[in-house]
Amino acid sequence: MSSGLQPSERDSLLGQQRSYSGLSGHEHIDHGNHHHHPKDNRAWVRWPLHVVRLTWLTLVRDYVNVLLIFVPLGILAGVLEWDSTAIFVLNFFAIIPLASLLSFATEELAATMGQALGGLMNATFGNAVELIVSIIALRDEQIRVVQASMLGSILSNILLVLGCCFFVGGLRYEEQSFNTTVASTMSSLMAVASASLIIPATLYAALSKSSEDAENNILILSHGTAIILLIIYVMYLWFQLRSHASLFEESNGSDAENGGLEEEAEERLLSPWAATVGLVVVTILVAICADYLVGSIDSIVQKTGMSKTFIGLVLIPIVGNAAEHVTAVVVAYKNKMDLAIGVAIGSSLQIALFVTPFLVILGWIMDSKMSLHFQTFETVAFFISGLVVTLLIQDGKSNYLEGGMCLGMYVILALAFYVYPDDVSDATGIFSSLLN
Repeated sequence: MSSGLQPSERDSLLGQQRSYSGLSGHEHIDHGNHHHHPKDNRAWVRWPLHVVRLTWLTLVRDYVNVLLIFVPLGILAGVLEWDSTAIFVLNFFAIIPLASLLSFATEELAATMGQALGGLMNATFGNAVELIVSIIALRDEQIRVVQASMLGSILSNILLVLGCCFFVGGLRYEEQSFNTTVASTMSSLMAVASASLIIPATLYAALSKSSEDAENNILILSHGTAIILLIIYVMYLWFQLRSHASLFEESNGSDAENGGLEEEAEERLLSPWAATVGLVVVTILVAICADYLVGSIDSIVQKTGMSKTFIGLVLIPIVGNAAEHVTAVVVAYKNKMDLAIGVAIGSSLQIALFVTPFLVILGWIMDSKMSLHFQTFETVAFFISGLVVTLLIQDGKSNYLEGGMCLGMYVILALAFYVYPDDVSDATGIFSSLLN
């Protein structure tokens, strides 16, 4: 039985009925026997779908995000006070994908800020995990963990990451080259950073048999040195971003020729607002997992016999720098050595000239005895590592043999710190022997 209405009249009435039911009118396109709704303009439908879509695309972009299952498990283990080993292991693996997501969101946001500021933001947030873990450890008076994680981050970057870059790139290319001016500037800054650790160690050795209050004098020296290092860091930023920016832009010139066009055309997944929200959410999750991780360290030390020094120097940097390590190795394999060295040594400088002095000042504010006086063995290890890297990069060329030397040096130091106890008395160190 026919309704007696023309098709146009029927569509008009249906459109009015839809508007009466509270739905905004939108375009219908016929595809055979069904209607396609190209866009729903309702905000409460559109925005949740958009958030779900971005979340899904962000999660499936990297295989390491499979480990995100450990985030709720780690938090649950901490809340329900499971065994300390379970809490440590679950949160250890939880921080790895969170660090990767933090790095990804930072890159998405940095892409809208220009090359210089974007590079600075990448380096700064690349160390956000270590900074969060260290602040929590400092709050819990875990000074040894803080010092070891700072030194471990530096050593893992200048030996492990740089070694992997040289080795992997050297397997593909007979010889790779990079900007010697930038490399030598970074090496000089690293020498200043190592000196800032050697001076407190030698002063402590000199004061060990004095009637003066050695600990109080070391704190005074550390606070003054931290302020000076922060000033040097600000000068370095101005040098890199303003006064001598051409040197650092030049260093990326060959990279832009080799593969920059592809990256330039690459569509960004997240908008600045979405990337900012992602940074905030992931940072909060990292802080929660890091809190439970640090809280379980004492029990882990008692159960396994591992020292706090080894946990802070080897394990925590691996967690915090995993995403950064992979990025540096991938760009080295693509023969972008300036970028690889910028990630590896630049991140080390961030730790040495900004994060460590900042934690000393923060400890001063919190009335915690955080100083730049590291154990003598740690100071010597840092100095030798910096010396080795300086000798390797001064010619502006790299190969797989140099990478093998860096990796070998890192494994030797890791083994040494594995058997290095926490209760070693520093007063009998090499500096004390030389000064007596």
